This record gives sequence, C-alpha cells and structure tokens, in this order.
Amino acid sequence: MSDLFWPGDHRAGALMSQRAFLAALVMAENAWLATLVEAGIAPPNAAADLDELAGDADLAGIAAGAEADGNPVTGLVKLLRSRTGAESARWLHRGLTSQDVLDTALMLCLRDALTEIRHRLGTQTRTLVDLVETHRHTPMLTRTLTQAALPGTAGRKFAVWLTGVLDAADALDATAAPAVSAGGAAGTLAATTELTGSPRAAVALAERWATALGLAPAPPWHTTRSPITRTADALVGCSDAWGHIANDVAAGVRAGELAEGSGGGSSTMPHKNNPVLTVLIRRAALTAPALGATLHTAAAASVDERADGGWHAEWATLATLTRRTVVAGAQTAELLAGLRVQADRARANLDGAAGIRAEQHTMAQLAGRPPMAGYLGASDLLIDAALTRARDRRKEEP
Repeated sequence: MSDLFWPGDHRAGALMSQRAFLAALVMAENAWLATLVEAGIAPPNAAADLDELAGDADLAGIAAGAEADGNPVTGLVKLLRSRTGAESARWLHRGLTSQDVLDTALMLCLRDALTEIRHRLGTQTRTLVDLVETHRHTPMLTRTLTQAALPGTAGRKFAVWLTGVLDAADALDATAAPAVSAGGAAGTLAATTELTGSPRAAVALAERWATALGLAPAPPWHTTRSPITRTADALVGCSDAWGHIANDVAAGVRAGELAEGSGGGSSTMPHKNNPVLTVLIRRAALTAPALGATLHTAAAASVDERADGGWHAEWATLATLTRRTVVAGAQTAELLAGLRVQADRARANLDGAAGIRAEQHTMAQLAGRPPMAGYLGASDLLIDAALTRARDRRKEEP
C-alpha cells in the first residue's frame, strides 16, 4: 500500500485496507454459512468454502455497485451466490443483514490493527525505559510556556513520555474486545429465531459465529456505537501521547538538545537535516481528534433500528483513523530508537539560562536553610514510579 497524500502509509501494509475489508466481509459470510451447517440448520450440502470466491479483481466492481445499495454487502452476496452451488447460495447470508456483516468485518480488520498497535506501544515502552535509565542524570533545562523554567534532566522528560505511552496502552487494553454484530434486519435476531425455532438458540448461534471468527459475542449494536467510539477514543489517545513526544523532540531539535537518528533532506537547502519523523507524527496527532469526533457525531446520529447516514459515515473514517494510528505508532517507535541526546548542548543551555534558581532561593529562604545542591525536587522518585509501572506492565504481557 502507498498513498501520496499520506507519506508513510505503506507502514500499515494491508491493515484496514480495502483489500483486507473485502477479505473480512467474505470471512464473515463464510463463517456464518459454516455455522448454519454445523448447527444443523442448513443441510450438509450447503457447506462451501467462500474464501476464494471473491478477491482483488472484484474490488472495483463491488465498490461501484455499492452505490446502488448503499453498502458493499448486498453486491458481494449476489456475487458469492453466483459463484457457489445452488444449496450454498440458498443458505448464504440467511439470518444476517448487511450491517451485521459489515460491522463484523470492520471488527475483524480492527482486531488485526490493534494487535499491531499494541506491539508498537510495547516496543516504545522498552525503548523509553532504556532512554530513561541512560539519561536519568543528564542535565536538561525545563521549559514552560516556551520559556526557561527550572533545572531538570533528560531522564525525567523521557519518564513523562513513558507515562503517556503507558496511559495510551492502558486505555487501549480497557476497550472491549472486537465483537460480532448479529442482529438481523431490525436488531432483534428475528430471522435467526425463525430459523432455529428458539430465541435462546438464535443467541447461541450468534455466539457460535463469534467463536468461529475469533471475536467476542455481543448483543446487537446496530445503533449503539460504543464499540466503535470507545476504540476510536483509544486510538486518538495513542496519537495524543505520540504527538507530545514529537512536540518535545521538535522543540529539542530547535534548541540543539535532541536530534533524530537520521533526518530528511531539503530539495533546496543541502545543509538541513529535517526531523521528518517528528513532523509526520505531529501530523497524525493533529488530524486524529477530528476523525474521532466524526465517529462520535455519527454515533450521536443513530436513529431507529438503522442509522440513515451516521453508520455510513463511520467506515472510511474508522479505516483512516486506524491506518494512520498504525503508521504513527511505527514512526514513533523508529523515532525513539534513533533519538540522540546532545548532552553538551543541553548542559550549555541549562547553564546559560538566567534566573532559573530564583524560585529555589525564595523557597530556601522561607525554609530557613541554605539552597540544596540541586533543584530537581522529587524527580528521582517520579522516574522510579514510571519505570516500575513499565516493568510491571511487561510482567503482565503474554
């Protein structure tokens, strides 16, 4: 995959791509048909392997046809029925509605992307622990509102970054596992109940479908869009944490205190070594909140038993947010792995900052004792707390 409009998009590979989405739609239909057969609802001769019946060559046609139906599932089902046996075609998709298949396919794509994002967060955590330990006592000026503030250390700055990454990972873990959407035409499982002859059997069938797909079971969520918005919030939170890191790196590069491992060049200024990864990460952080807001707006527009436009606004928005989060996660991991601390310049900037001991002298005077040798407060304890939290998290990882 590549995208001239979004440099670095190739880092997401096929994750949450149109190709992956089509494959997930077919996977959902395939698993449902198999579930009907295994449950004894559809006859054995209805069994079929649908996975190879639609692929890249069909993308353009299915996408174009989706305009007529409002979604790609209707056209896909027609295509699959035309390419399989009569009995399989008769039972294919029975009991489902288009939204069931589409939402479930989104969850399949999202599951794979979340696995990659969690991996990147873990890599970032390990790198940040190393940075904190290496530069725990490296002097570095702190700044507030762009101005010189107090003495500090690079280790403490990196511990703050580490805390943000850990917070993002915790938020991602707290989201519910991607779940199937199985409600039928009006979200009541009416068709499945008719097929099975029992409401309990209908619910059980939906749960068997979830198991077959490796997703969590869930009550129908056609117009209750928290499975989308909660995950979107966690994805935006990742970009928030990475954006903070990128902002600090950009400021550090300008001050000569930090540098990317290998920057980018300029088409007209050969002397430049641009912090390109930093810029691209900031780009993702600037655009992610608006995508999350669109998903919340779509959720708020849910109406009746099927949203008229709100649901349709989610698909591309979620795909864009997810792919961009994967890309930013990979870029942040690379940025941190190659980050260089210019300790001499950081020390010089600290020594050259005027007035940064004024608060210390005021506090010492109030306490009635001479100023302490340093003015780092509880930095060591705060660093230890961040490191302990990171190590505890690593112990809990499978």
